[in-house]
Amino acid sequence: MSAPKVVIIGAGIVGANLADELTARGWTDVTVLDRGPLPRTGGSTSHAPGLVFQTNASKAMTDFARYTVEKLRALDCFLQVGGMEVATTPARWEDLKRKHGWATSWGVPGQLIDAGECVRRWPLLDGSRIFGALHVPTDGLARAAKAVEVLAARAGERGAKFIGSTRVIDVLQDGGRVTGVRTGQGDFPADVVVSCAGFWGREIGAMAGMDVPLLPLAHQYAKTGQVAELAGRNTEEAEASLPILRHQDRDLYFREHVDRLGIGSYAHRPMPVDESTLDPAVTGTAMPSMLPFTEDDFAPSWEESKLLLPALRHTKVEEGFNGIFSFTPDGQSLVGESADVRGFWLAEAIWVTHSAGIAKAVAQLLVEGHSEVDTHDIDVHRFEEVQLAPSYVSETAQQNFVEVYDILHPLQPKLSPRDLRVTPFHARQRELGAVFLESGGWERPHWFEANAPLLERLPHDWLPPARDAWSAQFHSPIAAAEAWHTRNGVALYDMTPLKRVEISGPGSLEFLQSLTTNQLDKSVGSVTYTLMLDAAGGIRSDVTVARLEPEVFQAGINGNIDVDHFVKHAPPGVRVRDITGGTCCIGVWGPLARELVQPLSREDFSHAGLKYFRARNARIAGVPVVAMRLSYVGELGWEVYTSADNGLRLWEALWAAGQPLGVIAAGRAAFNSLRLEKGYRLWGTDMTTEHDPYEAGLAFAVRPAKGDFLGRDAIEGRSEETAARRLRCLTIDDGRTVVLGKEPVFVAGVASGYVTSAAYGYTVGRPIAYAWLPASAEIGSGVEIEYFGRRVAATVAAEPLVDPGMERIRR
Repeated sequence: MSAPKVVIIGAGIVGANLADELTARGWTDVTVLDRGPLPRTGGSTSHAPGLVFQTNASKAMTDFARYTVEKLRALDCFLQVGGMEVATTPARWEDLKRKHGWATSWGVPGQLIDAGECVRRWPLLDGSRIFGALHVPTDGLARAAKAVEVLAARAGERGAKFIGSTRVIDVLQDGGRVTGVRTGQGDFPADVVVSCAGFWGREIGAMAGMDVPLLPLAHQYAKTGQVAELAGRNTEEAEASLPILRHQDRDLYFREHVDRLGIGSYAHRPMPVDESTLDPAVTGTAMPSMLPFTEDDFAPSWEESKLLLPALRHTKVEEGFNGIFSFTPDGQSLVGESADVRGFWLAEAIWVTHSAGIAKAVAQLLVEGHSEVDTHDIDVHRFEEVQLAPSYVSETAQQNFVEVYDILHPLQPKLSPRDLRVTPFHARQRELGAVFLESGGWERPHWFEANAPLLERLPHDWLPPARDAWSAQFHSPIAAAEAWHTRNGVALYDMTPLKRVEISGPGSLEFLQSLTTNQLDKSVGSVTYTLMLDAAGGIRSDVTVARLEPEVFQAGINGNIDVDHFVKHAPPGVRVRDITGGTCCIGVWGPLARELVQPLSREDFSHAGLKYFRARNARIAGVPVVAMRLSYVGELGWEVYTSADNGLRLWEALWAAGQPLGVIAAGRAAFNSLRLEKGYRLWGTDMTTEHDPYEAGLAFAVRPAKGDFLGRDAIEGRSEETAARRLRCLTIDDGRTVVLGKEPVFVAGVASGYVTSAAYGYTVGRPIAYAWLPASAEIGSGVEIEYFGRRVAATVAAEPLVDPGMERIRR
């Protein structure tokens, strides 16, 4: 079968890399179109300063940056001068310790250096202003414009065509599939169209009926006059030798241009750009991506630059521009296929730093059906519908610009917009003093101030230790009381924001069987935990499937990425319907849960009447519900679903009936602690497509004997015994240090893995962390976690830590 015909829209660093990666994999019928002239098309690549700092909180983004460095070095398009991030405040110095941990976790070499070493490496610095820096020797400068020429030439030798001055005016489609693109110079037929159009991406996406959640924003870049201290250091070819420098406390970065300095600033006001107003013409001195420099916006940054680098007092800003590039609601890139037009793909909002790595991932997705680096962080379908509204995209993208160099906590919520999505119980939760954090637009209670008096009754061995400044943020000791009450009484948890779909129609069982690893051919009322794999056997999601009727299933999933996966694979006659917004769910959990629920229903909620991992239709206080005998916290109870209009009535009935039992509302902080004590995995955090079921400790959810399913062939012959790494439970030896996640783990003094999830285990009285480690790190082994620059001893523990015999949950 011949390779498909591909059209790539955009001949910048992303489009050129993608053409190179596709042609290297045998897809040689590739045409790259750009509205601007070749090779300097006038897009963001044409003016990119080229700084590549690899370290990122996201493992995937770090992997993409590392590949970009490796590839551009091999093409002689990279100056590996290293990178330095300096700290001029104690808070930034602590944050650099955290970043050094990320670098170590993801395998990027780096070291924390003191002020004296900073000045030795960057003699222009005022060392008296610096606490220290994170130095990464493999960072450097990408020569993006040169790389585009080299990549285009290499892809061209394999058959790719690059055509400039050709504007795409429509994306052609037929029967829900892309058929090509229309330009002012004629039509270009295609089986696959990939938009790599940068800040023009919204316009291209709209041609395919796709909302592209990005916002073009202007970012200031200036060049100084000659700096005497740089004279003679560099040549025009080797234009830089000092490490690229970030002064994030003042939203600044610096790089050499022979004997001048380039200064980039995020310190100014957000400056959104309407791309439809831009002059598309490219001349020797002008291009659409470069707007006039606004000196007043840069003035404070110039003063801050002179404070950090006193040598700049003897020069001035000689030139500058406001360069356009793309921001998104969460600051990440946008990659994926349209939900409505098969064959139309996006690869947008990608900086030079990650360009080659993401292009490789897109090529692998297209050619092989999976990427070796997990892409859920950048999947365009990760957003909820409400997050695609232009007003939401504009506000959140601008805020991400403001916060691009800010020190942010992992739980830090948006301040605005808020209250976009609230559950039927929201008003009652507010009355109970809920402290809400936000995810996917949903308001989610993390604890309830109404439960503060419970701390006075908390047994001594349940009292948690004081936390350090970082782990104490967005946390309250009230979570301990809520966990204790769940283990000893009964609590109500709002599970509404967890995504769910209804899958129905003739062939729905066979459809689900083909995408999942466990046996779903069971009786009506069965509930099954199962996995979805990609073609390489990686875990693309975990789902819980309830068979409510012979051809009606309800699946608890992990988000819109899963919805898109189901819809794209569904055969005719099978309906996939997102029911999240029209329904709600209360988790009723704890040893007194049955005493609360049974008097409100005529149905049998005894253990024999509704066994573990079974579901039934019922009425509770007259409210029609679906009750599923599940418990993500490891206690007796049910997930109780009803329609959104009945939700408040259900909550109030349970709340009123539960008063004699001391019922409480509990939040996500207690929930996370309890689920880790039971060893329950969280997809996207504890495991991704980079891990298989046996490594993740989920072999019980795989039934190869049931027949074929996606990924089955890839995992054939694998087992827990053959796994070279395992997701392990760790307990912290000092009993008090609660880590955040993503910290490196050392085995025998060598960085060998990283933390995924962490929490204080209130039931077991010590902190818990889950981590990816070599399989040789067996139960009982001692390891160390690097937490803000210090080593914390931990022990590999048998899991689950609580109720391994499942007696509590099966009462």
